[in-house]
Amino acid sequence: MVEKQFKNLDEQIEIFKHKGLIVNDERYAKQVLLRENYFFLNGYRHLFLISEVDKRFKEGTTFEEMYSLFLFDRSFRNVLFKYLLVIENNLKSIMSYQLSKKYGYRERDYLKAKNFTNEPQKQSQLDDLLKKMKRQIRVNGSQHSATLHYSANYGYIPLWILVKVLSFGIVSELYTVLKREDQIDIAKIYDMDPSTLSVYLPILANYRNLCAHEDILYENKTQKSIDDTVFHQLLRIKKVDDEYVQGKNDLFALIIIMKQMLSAEDFKNMILELDNVIETLNYNLHTIDISKVFEKMGFPINWKDLANIETSRIDENE
Repeated sequence: MVEKQFKNLDEQIEIFKHKGLIVNDERYAKQVLLRENYFFLNGYRHLFLISEVDKRFKEGTTFEEMYSLFLFDRSFRNVLFKYLLVIENNLKSIMSYQLSKKYGYRERDYLKAKNFTNEPQKQSQLDDLLKKMKRQIRVNGSQHSATLHYSANYGYIPLWILVKVLSFGIVSELYTVLKREDQIDIAKIYDMDPSTLSVYLPILANYRNLCAHEDILYENKTQKSIDDTVFHQLLRIKKVDDEYVQGKNDLFALIIIMKQMLSAEDFKNMILELDNVIETLNYNLHTIDISKVFEKMGFPINWKDLANIETSRIDENE
């Protein structure tokens, strides 16, 4: 196996130029590469290549154009991250309220195994999850200001405080081990069935982590597809072999999920912010068309119409 050798900034520039990338301002390009990392920036080259076989850049592609896709992905990621945090906070608030109301506010009460599913195939998962939550109480009891306050002044940490230090992943997993009636009560608040929410939550948690760690977002695909929704139908998304080709396991599927999890006002604000980010990229693209980016994202041309679909009107027509 050939080892990857360190390349200095001049050598990195030469690699790009050798593959046909136009570097108009080498000093600027070096500053970008030093700050952003050649490896990460190079991950955005694919749309600008002649093909995956001929890995040279299309004629006229500039360093600035490729960097604009990098910056677009960062800005898009930052907008989504902001609203994913809103969904995370909402979910934590709803779950802690529902469970505290029913099972109590002391950890010795709400963390009893009998409060959760008794399905045999989930007992190992439940035991492991309860251990994780108790570990968070031990670790954060003296480190996080909110948990420290309750632990020191009251001798316990209520669930509505504990959820602040639990990851989105743990909270989404917690939903899967709740009793069926508790899953139903929580899902009702989002006007969806428990099985749908069970599919959505790990997808949201994964995207939340992807955004937090600055991984490539725009072309990300999830392992699990979401079910067909009324939004696929109303947007008239194209079908092939009776399967929707967009909004299933791509970035637009996340947008459809967020449509159902955010308030109408928050969702409309998010769409406006995302549209601004897209318009900036569109202005900076010259070698490729914005439709190529949409294709990777799974975005239909009429994606913004999703903000104007009123779920209350859908309910009335069902």
